[in-house]
Amino acid sequence: MGPSGENEKVEVFNAHRPRLFGLAYRMLGTRADAEDILQETYLRLHSADLGAIENPEAWLVTAATHLSIDRLRKAYVQRRGCQPLILDKAASPEMKAEIASDVSLAFLVMLERLSPLERAVFLLHNVFDFAHSEVARIVAKSETAVRQIVSRARARVRADKHRFETDDRERAELIRKFVNASYARDENALMSIFADDVALTSDGGGKVHAAWRTVFGSDRILRVYTIAVSKYPEEIGAYLTTINGEPGVIEFMGNAAVSASTFTIEDNKVTAIYRVMHLDKLKGIVLGDKNNLIAMSQNR
Repeated sequence: MGPSGENEKVEVFNAHRPRLFGLAYRMLGTRADAEDILQETYLRLHSADLGAIENPEAWLVTAATHLSIDRLRKAYVQRRGCQPLILDKAASPEMKAEIASDVSLAFLVMLERLSPLERAVFLLHNVFDFAHSEVARIVAKSETAVRQIVSRARARVRADKHRFETDDRERAELIRKFVNASYARDENALMSIFADDVALTSDGGGKVHAAWRTVFGSDRILRVYTIAVSKYPEEIGAYLTTINGEPGVIEFMGNAAVSASTFTIEDNKVTAIYRVMHLDKLKGIVLGDKNNLIAMSQNR
């Protein structure tokens, strides 16, 4: 194959790269795994006859879907939740648009309850708008089976799906209040922010699929945060940023991130918190603009 043929394949692949990344990240939950799937998908395209491919997008999505399902199945017992995704300023408009919806930590946690095939079918139909017949061709199932899988997956995801009722500015302001109250160990302020049935879902570094742990109730979560802040061995700070397409908080000590959190907010109350503290998943986070600093807690 000559240079022109190879260049054409690169152009075709790059045209669909944001969508392929969005699919692979939602399937596997980490940027590194998603990038691996993209690399493997391109290698398959490199070995294929581009002229024989009637619909390059469908071909690439099919390849990326099968590769993601295979990887998820092989690693299922060692799954460790998802990795916060913070796009850098150099990210393309297409990539930013791809990550702008249905990629929140809350959504990814909900996807964890689906099997690899259920996750793929649900994402292809509900997030990427493929028709049932198209999804059936991609996953090599009958259209009837796909409809049943979509219905089952929707029911399992919808059971916990929250509806955001505040805009990003209001959410950011409530997040600021939450962090300041946590660092000040102001129990009254925290209780005024929490909904009674607030839930904290956190990944503290477990080595198996069930790494995510959930604590329910404002009283219990109040104790989690007021005790946790006091136990940090040195000064800890927090700043606002965009995590998985929505306002969130990165906490840091020195020059290293120690947690990433996003929040579900309804009626100006925090109803759910999603917190990643697994250090392996935070290594790639570069500390943001300190002008967005919310608070510092002196613990020395």
